[in-house]
Amino acid sequence: MPPEILQMCPLSPKLDAALAADFQIHRLWEQADAPGYLEQYGQRITGVATAAPTGVMPSIMAALPALQVVSCRGVGLDKIDLEAAQQRGIQVAGTFGTLSDCVADLAFALLLDCARQLSAADRYVRAGKWQQARYPLTTRLSGKRLGIVGLGQIGRMVAKRASGFDMQVAYTNRRRADGVAYRFEPELVELARWSDFLVIAAAGGADTHHLIDARVLEALGPNGYLVNVSRGSVVDEAALLEALLEGRIAGAGLDVFEHEPNIAQAFLSLDNVVLAPHMGSGTVETREAMEDLLLENLRAFFNEGQVRTPAF
Repeated sequence: MPPEILQMCPLSPKLDAALAADFQIHRLWEQADAPGYLEQYGQRITGVATAAPTGVMPSIMAALPALQVVSCRGVGLDKIDLEAAQQRGIQVAGTFGTLSDCVADLAFALLLDCARQLSAADRYVRAGKWQQARYPLTTRLSGKRLGIVGLGQIGRMVAKRASGFDMQVAYTNRRRADGVAYRFEPELVELARWSDFLVIAAAGGADTHHLIDARVLEALGPNGYLVNVSRGSVVDEAALLEALLEGRIAGAGLDVFEHEPNIAQAFLSLDNVVLAPHMGSGTVETREAMEDLLLENLRAFFNEGQVRTPAF
């Protein structure tokens, strides 16, 4: 019999079919009584397939005593109890290395939109306002100071793209990164004070919850812009909205939100905010690569005993 896999959510028709071809799949999202279903079948399940926004709740992990592996589509694993997985010897895999380019591309799209106000200018033209007056002056991106919070794979790709715009780059991390010449600023507030544009590329989770708070936004200042392509939990949204409404920062580009897909209605009325629906990895090419790797991690574990791209 093939291994029994708990699939937490629908992934894509292609991947769903591929999983079903290789494994015996339990589709949790289809179950009206999920706890009852896990009580009946949980003893037999040895693997989980999931996506970063869904993860694996601790209660579900606890209901799977034979669990050996979790394969996740995505790199943000803050909704998976990694500590419990380590303690139980459960291997956890993310689709690392597949989405960095596309997320960095979107970060730069948001940077350009914040600076040159493309979305707002588009609305201006469509509303027939150009015939009445020229569009107000915007902000130059080239040559400006770019601060990056989290110089992991995505942060490094953002920095690489910044070189094409002759931007000065500095970053903050838990520790100085190896092999880079960018300025290291250990204090986040000081990085924000130095930056014209501040890009958040840090991991989510308890350690970074509301890392971007009122103090950081105050340091970024009335001419500074915030771009977030990491996790909504990293930014204190109440403080961000207050700063935007009061003009204490110039604008923001957001691909992620604290309670997505439900976002604070106040964002919708602000012309100095660019809103995207968590689409950083949302290209055909990247999603295919992510889904191929999710499947490959499961196959590798059950055939060889080791996932290809482990989280720890």
